[in-house]
Amino acid sequence: MNLTKNGRALGDDPRLSPPLDAALGLYAHVPFCTHKCHYCDFYSLVDQNDRIGQFSDRLLEELEQIPAGTAFDTIFFGGGTPTMLPQNFWEAWSGILSRRFVLPSDYEWTVEANPETITADMAHALVSAGVNRMSLGVQSFTTGSLQTLERRHQPESVPRAVELLREAGISRLSLDLIFGVPGQDLDGVAYDISEALALKPDHLSVYGLIFEPNTALTKRRDLGMVEPCDEEFEAEAYELVVSRLQSVGLHRYEVSNFALPGEQCRHNLKYWKNKPWWALGPSSSGQFSGARWKNQRRLDGYLSSTGWCPLESVEIRTGELHRAERFLLGLRLQEGLSIDELESLQAGPGSPRAAVIRRMVDRGLLHRGSERLSLTDQGFLLADQVIGELM
Repeated sequence: MNLTKNGRALGDDPRLSPPLDAALGLYAHVPFCTHKCHYCDFYSLVDQNDRIGQFSDRLLEELEQIPAGTAFDTIFFGGGTPTMLPQNFWEAWSGILSRRFVLPSDYEWTVEANPETITADMAHALVSAGVNRMSLGVQSFTTGSLQTLERRHQPESVPRAVELLREAGISRLSLDLIFGVPGQDLDGVAYDISEALALKPDHLSVYGLIFEPNTALTKRRDLGMVEPCDEEFEAEAYELVVSRLQSVGLHRYEVSNFALPGEQCRHNLKYWKNKPWWALGPSSSGQFSGARWKNQRRLDGYLSSTGWCPLESVEIRTGELHRAERFLLGLRLQEGLSIDELESLQAGPGSPRAAVIRRMVDRGLLHRGSERLSLTDQGFLLADQVIGELM
């Protein structure tokens, strides 16, 4: 099937030829939220609760389109707030998984949640369905930062949610934090880290705040209502985060992600290592067979369609686009890129990219060993700059 948008060819639908020789990732996007946080640029909608039931049925229908017998070793529900879906949805989804698809015994199934959406009943519904990993959007344990970010939960809701999830049987737990919030100081960053560690998660995602275009927080910044933290503070905050987490065994494996040994998010590693994954729901993106597709970013269009979600775009990822992205994603990982792969990325001796690598090594931003090329600690502080020059 050849796809077009506004008269422009998008190429063949990559979903018609999924790879059969590898276990895939599966991502599902749930666009519902109770409130739009001021920093968020993900596709999410508020005041749409009356459509959640219809969406649940539609997502189950879309799951049924994937060829029977497909193997999935990671599943990830993001949003939005996936835990706004009704409890019976999770049982129905699990039934389709077990009836149609192949899951290894050590599969990973992650669901994102806001702390205030976790109840004892919801936690048990998730575990009964087969969810074995949760990612809680904490962002901060201070009311000031939560108010700046327009987060609606209270700090005390986080340990309560963690307790309910563990009592239900969730064995793997990740917390999300943000640093560089306007008005935050290093003591505030240290406090957030200490409060998070007190809950003994096996994974932490700690992001520097980004003022994304067209978000409410960016508009407030442009109006002079909030003042961004300066780069020196952000660098000091990041160094504090890395030092504190690594001192308790949570090792950095990606610029913003830290885990105990063996507790890395296997689904997100598929993104960073350019592995194949399927995508369901509006605005989600999937990739395999040398192509990446993006689903349409409209709930109305999704609910009124049948079968697969209508596509917004298809991009063939070959040549320089593929090579540039491998640098972008591969160097974000602590392990970096193998020396052997550099040759295939046209970064071997004598190439223009090799000259940039030599300069970065000389500046102490990259480390080139006998087997791998990776960012140094200083390089991680300037990761966007380093990777940008290589791209």
